[in-house]
Amino acid sequence: MLKTDTILIPIPALFSFQECLWFLNRNYDDCLHEIRQDSIYKALEVKGEMVLIKVTENGAFLELDVLEGDIDADGKEYLVAYVKDWFDMDNAIQPFYDLLKTDGRLAYMTDRYKGLRLIGISNLFEAICWSIIGQQINLSFAYKVKRALVERFGKSITRDGVSYYVFPEAAILAEVSKEDLKAIQFSSQKADYMIGIAKAFASGALSKEMIIDLPDFESRKKALTAHKGIGIWTANYALMKCLREPQGIPFGDIGLLNALANHNIIQDRKEIEKINALFAQYAGWESYLVFYLWRSLTVREPA
Repeated sequence: MLKTDTILIPIPALFSFQECLWFLNRNYDDCLHEIRQDSIYKALEVKGEMVLIKVTENGAFLELDVLEGDIDADGKEYLVAYVKDWFDMDNAIQPFYDLLKTDGRLAYMTDRYKGLRLIGISNLFEAICWSIIGQQINLSFAYKVKRALVERFGKSITRDGVSYYVFPEAAILAEVSKEDLKAIQFSSQKADYMIGIAKAFASGALSKEMIIDLPDFESRKKALTAHKGIGIWTANYALMKCLREPQGIPFGDIGLLNALANHNIIQDRKEIEKINALFAQYAGWESYLVFYLWRSLTVREPA
């Protein structure tokens, strides 16, 4: 397999590519990356050019190989920044581990999930759309609907007969009809939400840069929830996954509540005071705690 370019990214302390890889490969049919033989393959659009990258572990580095597409020095810099953001590599998570170690209920996570990073979604539009798709349906069906959307409306790049996709652009989804989305198993309400959000991004009424420029978490959340289809849960999820907001706690999330109950932190889902008291102990690391609690819901099979 010929390589266009190879870039080495130093691995930081408390980083496990295998843990991150496993999280991205939990037997769900994700259409935006493919994992084979401990490597992850992903298509990206860089300066209007479709690019296919492969990321694998190589000693003390992540090896980033550009398999398809031409990129210049700026493009390489973009790819490095993308991968580092995707795997939250610039975040020193030792303080989070120090907090976990003081909690007898959760201390085991520092060993069992050692090096797991909060896997991000760089594209705010994609993060919001994914939240909308997943509302009130199980994950397996959500991934099926996502694949149908991406394969119908997203750009792709092909290598060795395999097509790799990027999430559809807002400008494209802003022009689709409600019936187009219902044909791929969107509910009528979700189709309305999706098209409305796409129009907001396409027109510039909403953007990642605009949200980043707001002064604080509450103002960012308020700006997102001003748009139909973005509720509190979706806003928190998007801020957590895209902007790395520590306060982005998807309160009410069934998985989170189940994990809290599994650890005897709550006995009833309505015990808001106990939930708030727990997260208050992890100030600055709330979203990481959510991510590790989600991780605890799935059992990794032995190799």
